[in-house]
Amino acid sequence: MSLVVKEKNHVRLVFLGAAGVGKTALIRRFLMDTFESKHRRTVEELHSKEYEVSGATVKVEILDTSGSYSFPAMRKLSIQNSDAFALVYAVDDAESFESVKSLREEILELKEDKFPPIVVVGNKAESGGERQVPVEDALSLVELDWNSRFVEASAKDNENVLEVFRELLQQANLPSRLSPALCKRRETLPKEQGLRPPMNKTNSCSVC
Repeated sequence: MSLVVKEKNHVRLVFLGAAGVGKTALIRRFLMDTFESKHRRTVEELHSKEYEVSGATVKVEILDTSGSYSFPAMRKLSIQNSDAFALVYAVDDAESFESVKSLREEILELKEDKFPPIVVVGNKAESGGERQVPVEDALSLVELDWNSRFVEASAKDNENVLEVFRELLQQANLPSRLSPALCKRRETLPKEQGLRPPMNKTNSCSVC
């Protein structure tokens, strides 16, 4: 019996985390290469992006969720309907790291999977920032205890943002080589009515 895993041509990635950790900033940096320092409260926003892979179109949906716990039903639905998860915390906010632990437990319960496709992202890792979550502690917990992937990033300085999405696509079993020809923001849809690897700056949208 063949155990070859077929690659998908459509996937939904969801960004979860406490308010103000930079979920929207990471997504905006990836899609539009922009950064807005002022925090903008998000309820839910779905972005759609297309790539050309070996002659086939691959659609990637990125769901930006609210950091507020006032929308438990909405968060539950976003988890149930997504293929891979970015659990985002701020390295200068220990409480936001605790939120990541709670979100992981919720994903485990809803997806009924001991090893769901999760990438934990320590955002706001720009140099000179005040750190409350040691990188060694986060790495040990995420990769050794949870068997998930870990990336520290900075949406502000555009460090490791591309790596976050590369890891998510691999976790979601999406083709890891995406053509730069269609590497541009396609459409923003309103809600329907470091450590490993080394930090690097890049403006390239090619994911490979």
